[in-house]
Amino acid sequence: MTHEILISGFGGQGVMAIGKTLAEAGMKDGYEVSWLPSYGPEMRGGTANCSVVISDEMIISPIVLEPTVLIAMNAPSLDKFLPNVIPGGKVFVNSSIVDKKVDRTDVDSYYIPTMEMAQHLGNLRVANMVMLGAVNEVTDLLEEDTIREMLSLLFTGSKADLVELNINALRMGASCANDEACMIRSESQ
Repeated sequence: MTHEILISGFGGQGVMAIGKTLAEAGMKDGYEVSWLPSYGPEMRGGTANCSVVISDEMIISPIVLEPTVLIAMNAPSLDKFLPNVIPGGKVFVNSSIVDKKVDRTDVDSYYIPTMEMAQHLGNLRVANMVMLGAVNEVTDLLEEDTIREMLSLLFTGSKADLVELNINALRMGASCANDEACMIRSESQ
């Protein structure tokens, strides 16, 4: 089992936090992992993406050229990386700001309104954890308890009060992934 995940969006959308959380949780669950961040020149508001590989075998390269999972937090990311997703792969789209649909019929597409859900929780900054919850629910990549534990390790000290908010965001994203009214799903043929 090898999952090659590409996460992309604008700087400030929590793209790196999704990747780091996946990598840390994967390592805790006993998998081989790699996390390779890539930043645009502007940082916040510029482009940001990261490659995450989670495998039960040795990882040859941390570079993800043909993702099995694409998380597109904005339209430019969807446009740029969609052609590279392997047939049968999964594409997760932040439908809060991306209004276009995936035009490929050989991938499964999931449209998650991350910002509306984060707004419901009272903090737009957890939109990334809403997406992570949906991704993990659909792909069954990692143990939910492990992801929660990683959040507890990532948010310490003065940020410790953010752990429960992020866990609630994960749960909300997972619920959305199982609710047709929340998420529009387009299956490959």
